[in-house]
Amino acid sequence: MLKGFLVGLVVANGFEWVAHNYILHGQHRPGKPRFSPVPRSMKSHWEHHREVRKQDFHDDGYVEGISNWRTKNEIVSLAVVAGAVSLIFYPISKGMVAASLYSACNYYYIHRRAHLEPDWAMKKIPWHYDHHMNSNQDANWCVTKPWFDYLMGTRVISSAGLQEQNPLGVKLPQPIANWLSSSIEKYFPAKWVEKKPLLVEENTQKLNDSVA
Repeated sequence: MLKGFLVGLVVANGFEWVAHNYILHGQHRPGKPRFSPVPRSMKSHWEHHREVRKQDFHDDGYVEGISNWRTKNEIVSLAVVAGAVSLIFYPISKGMVAASLYSACNYYYIHRRAHLEPDWAMKKIPWHYDHHMNSNQDANWCVTKPWFDYLMGTRVISSAGLQEQNPLGVKLPQPIANWLSSSIEKYFPAKWVEKKPLLVEENTQKLNDSVA
């Protein structure tokens, strides 16, 4: 069961990357608005982005709870995905079922707390802070752990203060963290950008126009 649970965690992180990229952000289309197979979720997510940019990473929708349609949409979406994945994995591995349920709950806890406590987010999940506040919002797709952003080359770091201790996103003894970081960086290096306020505002306006 433990093996299945660990595999399930990796699968869940991969799903975070795919869903965030292709469903929540949608794909660019020349001369057309972005496309998502679930347009309501894309609309909800871009409203979340605009709220976060205006309020220094805060999102009051999490204070309002399920009375806020965006928060309700996120909870329902997570429940649907976790339920569907659990049915698929049940004949294969009970550990993977447990991982899918845990991952859905953990995602909501991490995401909600991050946007209620920005200082906590900067320390614990700096990759997600970068996702919203970096000059490029089409990067840093993972929320709970940055694994697939490193694997797919989409971890974009805006400053040394927002670089996680190691690519696993888990606090480790410093010598182990240093060794792990240097080893992974050889094959899956993160990208770096210089954060420029003017560029941030211009990019935000372009993103808003593309999903209008």
